[in-house]
Amino acid sequence: MMKARMNEALNRQINEEAFSSYLYLSMSAWFESQNLKGFANWMKVQAQEEAVHAKIFFNHIVERGGRVKLEAIAAPKTEWASPLEAFKDTLEHEKHITACIHGLMDLAVEEKDHAAAIALQWFVSEQVEEEANAEELLAKLEMIGDSKNGLFMLDKELAARVFRMPAGVTV
Repeated sequence: MMKARMNEALNRQINEEAFSSYLYLSMSAWFESQNLKGFANWMKVQAQEEAVHAKIFFNHIVERGGRVKLEAIAAPKTEWASPLEAFKDTLEHEKHITACIHGLMDLAVEEKDHAAAIALQWFVSEQVEEEANAEELLAKLEMIGDSKNGLFMLDKELAARVFRMPAGVTV
C-alpha cells in the first residue's frame, strides 16, 4: 500500500496529464480553425498520449491499493497568434510536466517508494522525448519564419504522425 502523500501527489499528476490532453485538444481545434490539418493531427496524437499517461497513473494507484480522486480539469487556452506561439506554449508546458515528474520522483525517493520510483522512471525518460520533440518543432517553425511554403511542408510532415500505445502499457 502506498503512503498518503504519494497517493495525493499521483492524483495531482492524473489531473496534470488530463489537463495536458485537454490543452493539446484545444491546440488541435485551433489548428483546425487555421486549416492546418497536419498540425491539428500532431496535437490530437499528443492529446491521446497524455490521456494514456493519466491512465497509467490511475492504474498505478489502483494496483497499489490507493484511492483515485479525480478533480476538475482547468480550461485550457484556446487561441494562439501563430503556430510558433502554440509550440512555444507546448515546450513550456512540457517543461512544467517534467518538473512535476521530477517532483514525484523526489517524493518517491524520500518516501522510499520503490514501486513508484520504478514506474516514474518511464516518465522521466518520456519527458526527455517530449521536450526534444517540442524543441525540434519549435526550431523548425523558427527556421520557416514567414514562409508559407515552409509551413505547408511542415504541415504535410505532421499529418503523418500516428498514435502508438507505448510498449508494455495496457490501459
